[in-house]
Amino acid sequence: MLPIQDNVPRRNPPIATCGLILANAVVFLYELSLPEEVLEAFFYLFGMVPARYSHPGWAEQVGLRWDDYWPFFTSMFLHGGWTHFLGNMWFLYLFGDNVEDRMGPVRYLVFYLLCGLAAGLTHYVTNLGSTVPTLGASGAIAGVMGAYLVLFPTARVTTLIPILFVPFFVDIPAVFFLGVWFFSQFLNGTLALASSGSYQGVAWWAHVGGFIAGAALQRLFVLPRRQLERDEYGIEGAWNGRR
Repeated sequence: MLPIQDNVPRRNPPIATCGLILANAVVFLYELSLPEEVLEAFFYLFGMVPARYSHPGWAEQVGLRWDDYWPFFTSMFLHGGWTHFLGNMWFLYLFGDNVEDRMGPVRYLVFYLLCGLAAGLTHYVTNLGSTVPTLGASGAIAGVMGAYLVLFPTARVTTLIPILFVPFFVDIPAVFFLGVWFFSQFLNGTLALASSGSYQGVAWWAHVGGFIAGAALQRLFVLPRRQLERDEYGIEGAWNGRR
């Protein structure tokens, strides 16, 4: 399922969301300029490698500092390819603008980074021995999606569903779309741990941790809403979840 748009109108320009997309794009373009062997070293240096902290002896052998915790943040801005980058940025843009509306750009930025940190810690705890660098903004974006689920439970998402190579566009309740997404991350993460017990390329548990963190933390960052006047129950009413 590919989300195309939602029906929640935006009230303000998504300054922080666009800034995050721009920052990710700049880093990704820099990655594309690096030779393959340099890029691999770059990922190990700035990606989040769980064994770097759980096995400091191994970290020293491969030239990584075990007491450098910046990768929990820098890994949020790294991506492994065009599909990874474009998919993450699209989800960030689609769900991030409305969440930013409710928080304001500065609060939203802090919220985003905290969700990414929670996602990284969850991945670390569930993959202690992994020597594979974890890359991507998906954990932080999962936090944005968790907040969206709580803040806009009556929203609907226009979704592309290909059936036998024929595209169908269906309006799906956001609760259903995000619920299915979260369940799929939890199920895949559980199956991955049961089958191999190690990270195999998709940080399922980072998504789960980020989503739960976003749903739980959003109340600390949401700005108080003003009371609507009687003549404002149009587009404003839709934004406030009124139908």
